Amino acid sequence: MIPARPTKLARDASPYMEERIMAAGEVFDRMAAVGVVPVVALDDAEDSLPLADALLAGGLSAVEITFRTDAAAAAIRLLSGERPDMLVGAGTVLTAEQARRAAECGAQFAVAPGLSAEVVRAAGEAGVAFAPGVVTPTDVQAALALGLRVLKFFPAEAAGGARLLKSLAAPYAHTGVRFIPTGGVNAGNMADYLKMECVLAVGGSWLARRGAIAEGDWGAVTEAARQACETVAMLRAGA
Repeated sequence: MIPARPTKLARDASPYMEERIMAAGEVFDRMAAVGVVPVVALDDAEDSLPLADALLAGGLSAVEITFRTDAAAAAIRLLSGERPDMLVGAGTVLTAEQARRAAECGAQFAVAPGLSAEVVRAAGEAGVAFAPGVVTPTDVQAALALGLRVLKFFPAEAAGGARLLKSLAAPYAHTGVRFIPTGGVNAGNMADYLKMECVLAVGGSWLARRGAIAEGDWGAVTEAARQACETVAMLRAGA
């Protein structure tokens, strides 16, 4: 279980905050078990089911559908209802309204590129496990003060990659905080992050590229998922 130590500030924000943090821990435990989360922008919600099937065939049972397109809400709703074995999340959640909409559509988790206390509160009230984006010590401390223990490290590669994350995470290791590096993560560098104890999982768009989805090239999606799962398995076996 991901450690959950809500601060007094977080507890005072809502009498149910601690319970919600524990529920979020269960969601993030599932994400950690998968190790890799495909980040997907869908132009057509109808593509969500074959996408999920392709990912599942490759061994990946988690997906983040970004709110960068108009199809996102419908895709999340469809996936949540039709693929119960899939851990479905919402990405690019920038507003409290989007956090509430993600929950209404059945998203189990949500992530954002940055940190907003208003969005954190909305996600908590809606019962969605939330990981805001951080890239500096100030960001991390602000997130910890809100009771969060899983954070998105974004933009990972542009900011300095695994080397920066190692330095960023070190002063906070005793808090139990974990990170989901996203942004420039790919098949070639995912292992650099997953080797780190502070990393819960990695996220990336290389697993289901927009072009492959548009062309219905589900075989390419399955193969990318399979290779990612093999990397995770080798790392966990100590290879």
